[in-house]
Amino acid sequence: MIEGKVLKYGDNINTDLIYPSKYMVYTKPEEIAQYAMVGLDKDFPLKIKDYGLVVAGRNFGCGSSREHAPQSLKYAGCKCVLAESFARIFFRNAINIGLLVIQCKGIHEKTDENDKLQINVEKGLVKNLTKNLTLKFNPFPEFLLKIIKSGGLIEYLNMKT
Repeated sequence: MIEGKVLKYGDNINTDLIYPSKYMVYTKPEEIAQYAMVGLDKDFPLKIKDYGLVVAGRNFGCGSSREHAPQSLKYAGCKCVLAESFARIFFRNAINIGLLVIQCKGIHEKTDENDKLQINVEKGLVKNLTKNLTLKFNPFPEFLLKIIKSGGLIEYLNMKT
């Protein structure tokens, strides 16, 4: 079970907004974390620690295939990104680095900033505790959950050997 408060963003949040290209020179997690979402919200790296969850509209993570985008969110303290839809490469990059990303129809319309959510990943349920409503999403297959829970694909593969 994952719980947190919502930071809310709109549609078509691209990787340049999530992690601007001028910061690509940084490689250490603590460096990458301080530039998460600064193309859109300069205070995000400070706020996400208290909130934990990002809710967005359609096409989150569109743009380039840079892994720094989902890494920056994870390293900054984001527990989960919930969106109406994701760019495919961002979605897979997020899974590969162990960032939970959930596509959930209606999440953007039925959630406001500061709402408190409770996510049951195994059952495919998002409870908005603030509004007392529940949304459903397609649960992940077991192998993807194992990758996420391991911290990413490399960590998962290292556990298997």
